[in-house]
This record gives sequence, C-alpha cells and structure tokens, in this order.
Amino acid sequence: MTTSNMTKAERREAAREQARQLREAQLRREKRNRRLIVVGVVVLIAVMAAALFAIVRQGSESALKSVEEVPANTTLDGGISLGSSLTAGTANEGAPVIDVYLDFTCSYCGQFEEINADDIDEMVAAGDATVVYHPVAILDRTGDFSGFSGRAAQAAAVVADKAPEAYNDLQAALFDLYRGAGATEGATAAEPTDADIAAAALEAGVPREVADTIDDGTFTDWVAATTEQFGRDGFTGTPTVLVDGEEFVGWQEEGALAEAVAGA
Repeated sequence: MTTSNMTKAERREAAREQARQLREAQLRREKRNRRLIVVGVVVLIAVMAAALFAIVRQGSESALKSVEEVPANTTLDGGISLGSSLTAGTANEGAPVIDVYLDFTCSYCGQFEEINADDIDEMVAAGDATVVYHPVAILDRTGDFSGFSGRAAQAAAVVADKAPEAYNDLQAALFDLYRGAGATEGATAAEPTDADIAAAALEAGVPREVADTIDDGTFTDWVAATTEQFGRDGFTGTPTVLVDGEEFVGWQEEGALAEAVAGA
C-alpha cells in the first residue's frame, strides 16, 4: 500500500512505526559505541598498567644485574663490607650498618675520611658496627671512567677482589694520593696516573701481582653500574652516609657519627 492510498490514521501509525525503528536503531548504535568505548578504556588501562609495571620493574632491578665482571667480596648493590678484621667481604652480624657512598675525587669525601675514619675503624674492629663502602665515580667527566674518579674506584674493586685484607688501607691511600696531587675536584690535568695508583697500592700493602692489574679495566663496567645505581637510589652527592638505612648528615662534627651508631 502506498502512502497516498493510506488513511490519515494509517499514515500516522506508519510514521510512529518508522520513528520507533529509528529510535531502536539509534539505541543499538549507542549501545555498540558504549561497548567499544568500554573495551577501548580497558585496553588502554591494560597497556598503561603493563608500561607502568615495566618501568617499576626496571627501576627496581639493580644496575649491576647485567655486569659480567663483578669483584668478589662486594654486595649486590656495589658495596664493600668490612667486619672486625677490616677485610673486604666480612661483616659483624647483628651490628649497626654504616653505608658510605664516596667518590675519591670528592673533597668532602676526603674530609669525611679525615674526621671519621679512625672512629669507623675502631667501631668496626670492636664488632660494634659494620661499614659498607660504596665507591662511585659521579665526578668522572671523561665519559668512559678513565679519570681518577673512575680509575680509583676500579682500583678499589680490584683490591676488594684480589687483596681484600688491604682494602681499608688502600682506600685511605687513594684519598691521600688525590689530596697530595693538588688536583681540584673533578679536574683531570693534575690527576694521579695509573703508576701513581699502583705505587700507592703497594704502600698500602697490596701485593705487587695485584697492583700490576689495577689498570687493566676489568671492573670498569662495575664502576659504571655502581655509579648508575647511586642515582637510581635517589642519591645526588657524596659523601652520602646512612646508619641502618637512615641518612646521617652530621658527619662533619667529630664523634657525631660514632654517637649516632652507638644509639642505633
């Protein structure tokens, strides 16, 4: 039946039916669109969650995880732990832990050593604390850790690995060497040479066969990783000192660190 043959009532009913069909079609489109939006949001959330998980996982992984040559007697986060024998790789079980992040070209680290080294040695030797030194090279500007900052940290790694009993004396010798050379912080012109480092190591009691390998670069990747991890952990400057995981900022006052450890 054509529209012209319909009665007025039939045309009105047909218009209503057409309007109903249009509304139903519109509702179906809207329902489909809502489903697509929901699916899209779910997919987006899943993608963002996966990306966030990857970022968090990457951030939680140690920078040292991929390092192939890791010195013996070091911790998973690049520390060198000393117990009562003052030998690298040892610890005083149950004693407070002093973490010291240091750069051998940092003038403040040299000051820290002068003010606190004797107290630390005394506490550790008595079993009253464990010290964990973390050599980093944040002041090495060479790009390949070939400055004294990087080479000194490399020397520390070699001695921890091959002559652990001499580590503590070597650390003091490296600070003395840089201080005696008169180099300014982060500078390269007046920095001690590899031969100077080897000589200082010998004077610190490192066997010659070990001192002769200090400049081999075996642990350069380890130095790079400890330096990267330092930044990942949220630290920005050296020395960074922790007592049982809590940052300690009063190390400039003689005896303050020992007092803080005694109260830990």
